[in-house]
Amino acid sequence: MSLLEKLKKSSRTSGAEILSESKFFSEKEMTKTSVPMINVALSGSTQGGISSGLTVLAGPSKHFKTSFALLMAGAYMKKHKDAVLMFYDSEFGSPQSYFESFGIDTTRVLHTPVTNIEELKFDLVHQLTEIDRKDKVIVVIDSIGNIASKKEIEDAENMKSVADMTRAKALKGLFRMITPFLTLKDIPLLAVNHTYQTQEMFSKAVVSGGTGVMYSANDVWIIGRRQEKAGTEISGYHFIINIEKSRFVKEKSKIPISVSWDGGIEKWSGLLDLALETGHVVKPKNGWYMAMNPNTQEELSGNLRAAQTMTEEFWTAIFDKTDFEKCIEKRYKVAHVSMLEELRLETEPSIADE
Repeated sequence: MSLLEKLKKSSRTSGAEILSESKFFSEKEMTKTSVPMINVALSGSTQGGISSGLTVLAGPSKHFKTSFALLMAGAYMKKHKDAVLMFYDSEFGSPQSYFESFGIDTTRVLHTPVTNIEELKFDLVHQLTEIDRKDKVIVVIDSIGNIASKKEIEDAENMKSVADMTRAKALKGLFRMITPFLTLKDIPLLAVNHTYQTQEMFSKAVVSGGTGVMYSANDVWIIGRRQEKAGTEISGYHFIINIEKSRFVKEKSKIPISVSWDGGIEKWSGLLDLALETGHVVKPKNGWYMAMNPNTQEELSGNLRAAQTMTEEFWTAIFDKTDFEKCIEKRYKVAHVSMLEELRLETEPSIADE
């Protein structure tokens, strides 16, 4: 028996494994959503998606945060027919029809109302302890941005108006406790949160809830938006997903997603501007677009208006016949390169070898 095997056998932790054989690294599952640029925001690739760990969706009110969370949850439940959604609700702003609009079977949703952080912590930790790794569970908290601490509620009951200094500490404790469970049991958790503006000369949006949220999260989005108008009427919104933190995507990346009142999330939104930059779509004349293989100059479509490019046929041709996916990954995905110059030089082929 080798020393490594001996140490593994004597470990008092049940999950101890040789790193190259560890299921916590080799069996990390990703669930692809139906919107390519959402997958890019989650993984840096249109073929990636949501994975285990904490993902925080932060932004002001009415910024589609819960909708993005339910889109991901719906994709997970569609992939796993026996999956269960644990929905912790502190805002009560999502009716049953909202879940159904994202294809979520509400008979597979455990709705748990919570009134304070401690109540959320006790129930969630207990549930995660009882779940096995083979169980398919996804968790959504809506939201951590508006949930009170137990002390805050008790102070109100006792007519005390002192500032609550325990809330950030309670949230930090919550995420410190649950983070290991999410990875060990391969569970994605989506937490809706709020943002606030700093008081600097050039203010910026900051995720609320203290440092604990940022430390524990694998991914943090700060969502912005601008209006889309048809004449003087608002017809929808253009959302910008700002990658504040990510294990897979280059931080500070900006991912555009469009939402219309009539059609909901536009599946192919965000791709056109990117393809124009990479040369996979060209403008033969103003207001018209054409799919193109920039390496061979092969035309992959006729001249189309912008709205006509938002089809599966148009984008399938580009992804199947060009290197567009590689260009997307090069732009957004975190590259894993050697951190030591000496190791890089040892593994790279020399000019003589070539």
